[in-house]
Amino acid sequence: MRPLQCVLQAQRRGPLASVSWLLLRTCRARSSVQGTTCPSPERQQENGVRKDFSSRLAAGPTFQHFLRSALDPQEKPDVEDPPPYLTVDELSGRQRKVYLETYGCQMNVNDTEIAWSVLQKSGYLRTRNLQEADVILLVTCSIREKAEQTIWNRLHQLKALKTKRLRSRVPLRIGILGCMAERLKEEILNREKMVDILAGPDAYRDLPRLLAVAESGQQAANVLLSLDETYADVMPVQTSPSATSAFVSIMRGCDNMCSYCIVPFTRGRERSRPVASILEEVRKLSEQGLKEVTLLGQNVNSFRDSSEVQFNNAVSTNLSRGFSTNYKPKQGGLRFAHLLDHVSRVDPEMRIRFTSPHPKDFPDEVLQLIHERDNICKQIHLPAQSGSSRVLEAMRRGYSREAYVELVHHIRESIPGVSLSSDFIAGFCGETEEDHLQTVSLLREVQYNMGFLFAYSMRQKTRAYHRLKDDVPEEVKLRRLEELITVFREEATKANMASVGCTQLVLVEGHSKRSATDLCGRNDGNLKVIFPNVEMEDVSNSGVRIRAQPGDYVLVKITSTSSQTLKGHVLCKTTLKDSSAYC
Repeated sequence: MRPLQCVLQAQRRGPLASVSWLLLRTCRARSSVQGTTCPSPERQQENGVRKDFSSRLAAGPTFQHFLRSALDPQEKPDVEDPPPYLTVDELSGRQRKVYLETYGCQMNVNDTEIAWSVLQKSGYLRTRNLQEADVILLVTCSIREKAEQTIWNRLHQLKALKTKRLRSRVPLRIGILGCMAERLKEEILNREKMVDILAGPDAYRDLPRLLAVAESGQQAANVLLSLDETYADVMPVQTSPSATSAFVSIMRGCDNMCSYCIVPFTRGRERSRPVASILEEVRKLSEQGLKEVTLLGQNVNSFRDSSEVQFNNAVSTNLSRGFSTNYKPKQGGLRFAHLLDHVSRVDPEMRIRFTSPHPKDFPDEVLQLIHERDNICKQIHLPAQSGSSRVLEAMRRGYSREAYVELVHHIRESIPGVSLSSDFIAGFCGETEEDHLQTVSLLREVQYNMGFLFAYSMRQKTRAYHRLKDDVPEEVKLRRLEELITVFREEATKANMASVGCTQLVLVEGHSKRSATDLCGRNDGNLKVIFPNVEMEDVSNSGVRIRAQPGDYVLVKITSTSSQTLKGHVLCKTTLKDSSAYC
């Protein structure tokens, strides 16, 4: 039996307490069982504050410590006491420098901001210089095997950095955060002894405690998935001070249980933030001068705020026509249309986007709202995954090809000029050549403006892993993927050609990466637009000529296009409200 100590700590996250687990390996256990050498006394101590850690840990939290988390909210203290085995000083960051690296989706970008907000309040400092970091945290992705392999490779690079650490400095701590920590858990600690902490997507509040435990020479992990954690009271800290846009997480987890997808197992069940907390965050971003927010969620348009009792009525969910769910119909709560309506009213000069939605959750009220509001971008991500009804059924997507195409037509009728993007998987279990050709034909029929295409990568724990066979050879997957990419680019180029000669509103992001004399930004459809950095008229200040700055809205007449980029010449600086007269 492996010498592991499990310490359970109740975490106060609302009326119902959730229990997190902390996996600790003592230095003595690692030395005797695994053959590793304990850190030297110099590397175990910092200012002599951790000499009695093991004795305090052995005493551990009492049963009363756990019962305290079951108190009614009004009986709980405003400030939570530290765990019995740690002091307030040990929980403090004491000006240690943290280096954060983010991999994967937009949710991980937002998670990075949440993690940093938690650490900053505990006294840690942020550094963008890897060499001066005292703590290195990797916010990881598990959606495909390639994403995880990237992290394993990165850990091998960091191992040398940790080994060469000067003894005169505090020991370097390395942590794995996010979906990879959640999926692999203890396997990471076994495989890479240089990893000090693991924190799943719902454990970022616990980072100060995990790092404090790691300072004693232990490995520590919290990978409990929560039924209610949304970080509603944690204000993310923008990691890019010059950014013109921001991500706002509105819900976490996913209940769809598509057979290929690992997300429900790495991020848990769906739960939504209260509308009030989302609106507060959007207002603060507006006050900071940001011009665009993207509402985030694994299934963003299934948002359902059930925190207000008066809205928990028996009204059922409205789905897109011809779509179904893999779970029982949900009732009550404030839905996505309500949230989108209120977010769009916060600042008429702030663009609103949202991702990633599921096609089943596009009732008419959402489409009508997008059509009516000037500041809600006329761009919809509509993940298809396959053009074959047979494969879609195996994927448990809840719709047929015919229902999906009907929804595309309905969206384009409801929102003229809408830009569509999609996700596709090549080589899913049992996919035949005929199934593949049906996906090719769907790409040609719809003509998406943007696309995200990948070869299938089977993930453990998924329904496909347990019930289906990954029987499409790798070379066939890659060949089909290349064919899909080629067709997508051909059709996207045709779709984007419709923009040539048109004037479009562009939010300036900064200089083009390929040319110092050009600026770049994004149009309403989220396509990149490149244009010369020249003086222009400012329509709000007659007679004044200026150069565009990040965060400005400018009108650009499109002169050429490719499958991914538009080019044009700038006409003038404007506002979102005034641009409707020109576009």
